[in-house]
Order: sequence, then C-alpha cells, then structure tokens
Amino acid sequence: MAEAKTVHSPMVTYVSMLSLLTLCPPFVIILWYTMVHADGSLSQTWQNFKEQGLQGFINICPKPTYIACKIIFCYGVYEAALQLLLPGKRVEGPISPTGKRPVYKANGMQAYFVTLVTYLGLWWFNIFNPAIVYDHLGEIFSTLIVGSFIFCILLYIKGHIAPSSTDSGSCGNFIIDFYWGMELYPRIGKNFDIKVFTNCRFGMMSWAVLALTYSIKQYELYGKVSDSILVNTILMVVYVTKFFWWEAGYWNTMDIAHDRAGFYICWGCLVWVPSVYTSPGMYLVNHPVHLGIQLSVYILVAGILCIFINYDCDRQRQEFRRTNGKGLVWGKAPSKILASYTTTSGETKTSLLLTSGWWGLSRHFHYVPEILAAFFWSLPALFDHFLPYFYVIFLTILLVDRAKRDDDRCRSKYGKYWKLYCDKVPYRIIPGIY
Repeated sequence: MAEAKTVHSPMVTYVSMLSLLTLCPPFVIILWYTMVHADGSLSQTWQNFKEQGLQGFINICPKPTYIACKIIFCYGVYEAALQLLLPGKRVEGPISPTGKRPVYKANGMQAYFVTLVTYLGLWWFNIFNPAIVYDHLGEIFSTLIVGSFIFCILLYIKGHIAPSSTDSGSCGNFIIDFYWGMELYPRIGKNFDIKVFTNCRFGMMSWAVLALTYSIKQYELYGKVSDSILVNTILMVVYVTKFFWWEAGYWNTMDIAHDRAGFYICWGCLVWVPSVYTSPGMYLVNHPVHLGIQLSVYILVAGILCIFINYDCDRQRQEFRRTNGKGLVWGKAPSKILASYTTTSGETKTSLLLTSGWWGLSRHFHYVPEILAAFFWSLPALFDHFLPYFYVIFLTILLVDRAKRDDDRCRSKYGKYWKLYCDKVPYRIIPGIY
C-alpha cells in the first residue's frame, strides 16, 4: 500500500482522503440539482443554501427509489452478463508486483456495440423510453452513492477474508485500506473481474448511455436536437468508442495495474463517472445552445483530432511493447531504455521505456489531448455558466496528480533507469513547460 505514502505527507493524505470521502457524495447531488433545476447557475444554488442552510440541501436531495434501483439493477446485470458471456480474445495483463500476470477476456467492443444497439432499439420500438432515466437521474445518483458505498465496504471485507490473489493486503489503517482498496485484482470466481466491471462495463459504458439519453430527452422536450448537444454527444460517444476499441490497453494503465479496488477507483467509476463526466451534456438538455454549422464543425473536428492523438499515443506505446521495441515509431527505429527491476518476490524483470515518438515529447503527453478533448465537448455550452467546465478542471487536476503518482511509482520501481529516462524526456506533461 505504499502508493498512498509516496506522493504526499501523511497529514495531506488523510485530509484529502477524508475530504473526498465526505464531500464527493453531496457534490454529485449539488451538481445534478444545479444542472437540472437551477439553470446551471452555482450562484442560484448557493443562494438557496444561504437562505435555507442545511435544510436547503436536505430539500433538494432525492432519496433512492424503487424505479432507480430497478434501472441500476437491470443495467448492471445486463452488463455483467455481457462481460461473462460474450466471446473475446484471451489477453494477458502486465506483470503484477508479486510477479503474476492476470488474464482477461477482451470483449469490451462487443459489449459496447450490443449495449448501444439494445438501448436505442428499446427506444426505437417504444419498449423503454430513455427519457425516464433522465427524469429519475437524481434518484439514480443518490441510489448509486449509497449502493456504491456498500459495495466498497464489501470489497474491503472481501480483501480481508477472501482475497482473489496474493496481490492484496492491508497497511493497517482502515481509512487508507478503504480508500485505496485491499486487492489489486479482485474477482468473483475465476472469470469475473470486478475492476473491469466497475471501471469499464458499468462506469465507461454508462458515459455513452447517458450521452445518448441526454440527446433523446432534449428531442422529447423540444421536438429536435440542437447542434450543441449533438456535437457534445458525438464527441463523448467517439471518446468512449475509442476507449472500448483500446480496452485491452487500458488494462495496462495505473487504474487497473497499480491502483487497488477501493473507494478511489470503484466508487469513482460507479458514481463519479456517470454524474460528473457526463455533466456537460446534462447541462445542455435544458440549454439548447445554437452554434451554427461553422462553429459546430470546428469544435467537432478539433475534438475528434484530440481523441485521435490521445488514442495514437496509447497505440504507439502498446505496439512498442507488443513488438518488444522492434517496430517503427514515426517511421524510425524507436529510442528506448532497457530497465530492470525487482518484484516483491525477489525476481528480476526487465521493461523497455520508450523515449521517442509521442513519448519523447513528455512522459505523459497523452494527457494533453485528453484534457483538450474534454474542453471541446464542454465548449458547446459556451460561457454563460462555469459549471459545464467543472469536468475539464477536475480532469486536469486528476491527471496532473496521476502523472506525479506514476512518476513516483516508476522512480521507486526502476531507480537509476528512471533517472536516465527523465534525463532523456525531461518534461512531465506539457513539452517545454511542465
């Protein structure tokens, strides 16, 4: 559990954990209320709380309902079934700290396609109206908040009494164990990977599902879909499509290969992703901004370009690893460092560190187009209110912190080789600046 100790001082760590544990749940409700019922205006929401105090929050806070539970249950069971039953290629993850290599079934793209076709088909044939999801969104979020807390408690208990592998353990502090998690690769049985479900099949899948929901709701309200929400929906769906196309690569990232299954990852993917990540679209439902063809095309092209560059960064590194550094990078033989490290079981392993192509610009250059893509799918809201841009600001903070945590982990793992790597690629995120 050294992850929680390497980046910040113990005091900062505890304060940040307790703050996130206590402040994130009410913020989700405040965000939903402001976007849906307060015209996207934080000042309007603040005035309500100023006049009514705590009672003002209690008044706006929806309670979990039967219909919200039913929607979440049906969606969750459907995604779990697709994860288990759809065919997929056998894919190995990276070597874990204890020297083990997890195995996955790569069927994310199939599950994504089946999910969207099913959802749109239910709407098209008048079997289920997605606008119902929007109408009960507050109840769904409050149900997810409570249910995901319970889920994280169960994960904590499982980590103590029935860990799925030796890549687990306690640091002796309940808050850190609950927040960061006990297990790196928790599973139910042999084949159902819990983090793949929470992060990919529930969280990321819900992003695309809700993006479509918001467009359908606006169509129901106004009889047409504005160019602003259309641009927003297209860019978010393209981004999520890119994610599932590349899902096997995601299993090599910090989220899966290094961050354990606790509140930080699992609650975040089950609650924060469907609420905060989709919030620009949530705002646009009741604010059909007219952009015009020219501005719409500019935003769309810029956003798709950023998503492509983000994808190509990840593809380039994945291909470099697949070919063991023998493939070409931007038409040339790649520049690389052969780094050795020791697992917790005492085995010596080697890794190749790419220092050319996108990865020669900065150590985490792929975060630049990701942040810019988020800006472009928020931009259709224009600038009447600040809140539609909260996700961009949050994402920037998240990725800057993640880059620091990843650098600290790699410094600890590779030692002198990481110093050599940083000498060759001196910038962390923005080339020439940071």
